[in-house]
Amino acid sequence: MELILIRHGRPERSEATADPHLSALGHAQAARVAKWLADEPIDAVWSSTMQRAVQTAEPFAAQAGHQIRQHPGIVEFDQASGVYIPTEELKRENFALWQSMATGGHGVDMNAFQAKVVAGMEEIVAAHPGHRVAVFCHGGVINVWTAHVLKMPPRVFFEAEYTSINRFVCARQGQRSVVSLNERAHLR
Repeated sequence: MELILIRHGRPERSEATADPHLSALGHAQAARVAKWLADEPIDAVWSSTMQRAVQTAEPFAAQAGHQIRQHPGIVEFDQASGVYIPTEELKRENFALWQSMATGGHGVDMNAFQAKVVAGMEEIVAAHPGHRVAVFCHGGVINVWTAHVLKMPPRVFFEAEYTSINRFVCARQGQRSVVSLNERAHLR
């Protein structure tokens, strides 16, 4: 089966919640990725339970006639932080904090996070043998799943762009392979 992971669009900055809505730019990015994926035969749509992922999935699910299934195992590692600062702003304002979070500091147990993400993704894979499934999620989720597939330690090792498309092949025998990472031609 083919697993297509799509990072959410750019959310609003929020000092009040780690689960903000998409910004105007994020909604535009969601529309562009929906249009880009329109001709792909996708059998199911899944999303993280976080608003920014669900809102990114909505345009594609609506045009493709799919219901969005949500999975709590693929939420971002910052879900309990109480704030959301877009990645590029956090890097600019407090690079040390961003770097610490990306490598497992500030209360982020990357091994536990990866185990949760892998379990969630494997449940999605098991539910759709032989299908192509779109999963709208988060940059950290995409990174630790990719690290798992590549047999690397769990960490944020590449910057998944907003609404980037990341493809994997998942064989019934358990093999997992990377097809592509960070596709973003739809944003040009």
